[in-house]
Amino acid sequence: MEFLLYLVLGAAAGVLAGLFGVGGGIIIVPVLMFSFTAQGIDPLVLTHLAVGTSLATIVFTSINSVLEHHRKGAVLWPVFMWMTVGILAGAVLGSLTAASINGPMLQNIIGVFAIVIALQMGLDLKPKASRDVPSQWGLTAAGGVIGWASAIFGIGGGTLTVPFLTWRSVVMQKAVATSAACGLPIAAVSALSFMIIGWQQPGLPEWSVGFVYLPAMVGIAITSMMFARFGARLAHALPPRLLKRLFALLLLGVGLQFLFG
Repeated sequence: MEFLLYLVLGAAAGVLAGLFGVGGGIIIVPVLMFSFTAQGIDPLVLTHLAVGTSLATIVFTSINSVLEHHRKGAVLWPVFMWMTVGILAGAVLGSLTAASINGPMLQNIIGVFAIVIALQMGLDLKPKASRDVPSQWGLTAAGGVIGWASAIFGIGGGTLTVPFLTWRSVVMQKAVATSAACGLPIAAVSALSFMIIGWQQPGLPEWSVGFVYLPAMVGIAITSMMFARFGARLAHALPPRLLKRLFALLLLGVGLQFLFG
């Protein structure tokens, strides 16, 4: 029954990621937390387990997404490479930062992040292209910050990378494609770090490798990869502004539940 839930969650995350252009982690983390709570998993490890598992699933969905964007020639590989230098260090540091924060506090931090993203999407707040692409070291520094924050929130970084690149005058299609490519090293390094940091942590359920719960990772990865393309197609058939506002309301509710539930 639990595995069926993860398959459904993966399908929902894939559709929503395709619809709204955000990483599935923003959906996966809160739903996993509710699921783990229902399973009676220790609250001291529950949030870290949800974040680590989310990052592990993003590895699989990112591969599918990057291949599709590369096929269309939209990925700015030089930008990706210099950002990845910072991402690798930032993701490890972010994982260590998350591990040092207790479960309830980490829930509050993720709740605030969900509310901020809800407001950004609901009000359609976007940075205007006002500067050129930074130098190689500027890209590395940006990658470090994005990798650090993404590891804490359990996301692939799209909600941070896309606004940064569009602000730096990268056209939206290439910003989204390059962000998708950056999401792969963020998720891979962060998930590996969560596995190592959580190794033999007391209170973890069976079938956990550190802070990654394998049944959830496998179930979500299977269906999210399949349904992301369906979500992308659906996005072209429905009014985007209405969709974004509905999703913003969902995220707002999730954030408030984390803070006050």
